[in-house]
Amino acid sequence: MASLPPRRWLLRGALALVVGALLLAAAVSAATYEPTNLGPGTIDEPANGSTVVSVQGFHFQGIGNGKKPARLVSAGPRGTTEWVHNGSQEGARWFYDVDPLANGNLLVTSTVPGDTVVYELDPETDSRVWEETFDAEDTHDVDLINGDQLLVANMRKTNESGVANDRLFVYDRSEGEIVWEWTFNEHFPESTDGGYSEDWSHVNDVDKIGDGKYLASPRNFDQAIVVDRKTGNITMRLGSDGNHSRLFEQHNPDYLEGPNGTPTILVADSENDRVIEYAREGPGEWNRTWELSGGFNWPRDADRLPNGNTLITDTLSHRVVEVTPDGEIVWEYYAPWAPYDAERLSAAGSAERNASVGGSHGPTATAMNASGNHTLSGSAASGPGDRTRFASWVAAAAAGTPVQEVVQSAAERYAHVTPFFRPVWLSSWAFAALVGALLVVLVWAIGEIVYQRRRIQRRVAGVLS
Repeated sequence: MASLPPRRWLLRGALALVVGALLLAAAVSAATYEPTNLGPGTIDEPANGSTVVSVQGFHFQGIGNGKKPARLVSAGPRGTTEWVHNGSQEGARWFYDVDPLANGNLLVTSTVPGDTVVYELDPETDSRVWEETFDAEDTHDVDLINGDQLLVANMRKTNESGVANDRLFVYDRSEGEIVWEWTFNEHFPESTDGGYSEDWSHVNDVDKIGDGKYLASPRNFDQAIVVDRKTGNITMRLGSDGNHSRLFEQHNPDYLEGPNGTPTILVADSENDRVIEYAREGPGEWNRTWELSGGFNWPRDADRLPNGNTLITDTLSHRVVEVTPDGEIVWEYYAPWAPYDAERLSAAGSAERNASVGGSHGPTATAMNASGNHTLSGSAASGPGDRTRFASWVAAAAAGTPVQEVVQSAAERYAHVTPFFRPVWLSSWAFAALVGALLVVLVWAIGEIVYQRRRIQRRVAGVLS
């Protein structure tokens, strides 16, 4: 009777089979995967006008990916793509905020390595009317206010001592200089978000909501604040550092006023994968009046439309949806890769000439008698966000186990990070299989080095002698 091979060869054979199976699974998945292109999903009701979407694009360490470009797109009432402005072709690393202007043009916030470039785009000619460049890294939002001034949310700014100088500032284009600034380190203790870092506040949005009143979103502080330009004081604050049940690394809060002028904030509560609305019942007292969840994957913008529906940018589902107050999708547009902001042009209305007029222009949930918790429904289920993803499967498999919280947190982080460097032709399953194969090979290699260490030492000594 033939004897079995030594156990070490059985182990090597088993590892080789695992690697081969994973590579085969990756190859099959890649061969059958069809990436989603620009186009409509659910269209139950044609939109009242065009919708402009800023698509961030997927890049890694500043290196552009031509198959995942940063671009602006315009979707027609029935979800047909009207035009595309490709930022990657002109050197843009990211596209972030886009605002309609009263003259029909668009105010665009984009970044190139090391700088922020903001410009007025004429979509009819696909040309820039004017532009300004700031020595500011990865700025997400610049608004045009007070005629010819730019209100800037300046994140990732540090001084020579490594102290975070994240700030809001107003740049006067006529004077060519900053005429007002407000730094976060003068109003928040160093211990906020674990202490100063290169990305301390991650302030991703600032809006003028009244005369000298600015609503800002320091994302990493888990709160939205209103700053008084004259006094420098924080006059309203929704959320607090680390209180993730209220806000968890939110994006793009919008200010509304409810019945009797009640201050109300509508916000994409990104890490909680929901959109929520809070009404301020008194100093420091916020009541959650509306919540929409279920089916989102890192939403980063929500605008209340005049008809009472909400336009939501569902970033890692690569789509923009218009939903009714009870959560039914009536309009859906797929916009890979990683849409950041969406504006319904018909909702902008009239405003001060050349001012940014994006954001919310509709009623509060309380005014519509639509308060409560609602679940998203009605998707066409034809985009990348509707496919079962590897990370979602892992999180579901861990549900109800002692490691549920740890596994689900890791799966969520994996889902938010990997799309930025996963090749466009690989599905999440194919990429996971490929990563798994590489990890097995790495562990195998380390094991062989340990097992063969004496032989390796002798050979190295022989070479050096």
